[in-house]
Amino acid sequence: MSEPNPVERWQADLEEAGELTPAIVDRISRLHGDRGVRAIEAVAERRVKAYRDFTVVVGHRDEYVVEDGGCTCKDAEYNLDRDDPTDLCWHVLAVAIARRVGHLDYHDMWYSDVREFL
Repeated sequence: MSEPNPVERWQADLEEAGELTPAIVDRISRLHGDRGVRAIEAVAERRVKAYRDFTVVVGHRDEYVVEDGGCTCKDAEYNLDRDDPTDLCWHVLAVAIARRVGHLDYHDMWYSDVREFL
């Protein structure tokens, strides 16, 4: 069995703690830099929303769909190294954090229906 990567380690520790401790916040910030900080802010501001079909992170200019560890943002599309498990956009990080601390804003509806109105 292989050693977990740094992302898997902080995620496991966060899952166990159930909250963002100063030590975990520090690890996320050091490993992911500004993306990690932005993710933590999005979770604190309750901008991670779960729908029946997708999880969505509300950004400052748009909403981004996060599914199966991928994201619809331009950062994920153009800037990230797919071979580096630590290179994640802040939207994916925010979903990972929100799920582990129970800060998903759940909407019992289909995002695809909501999106039609935006």
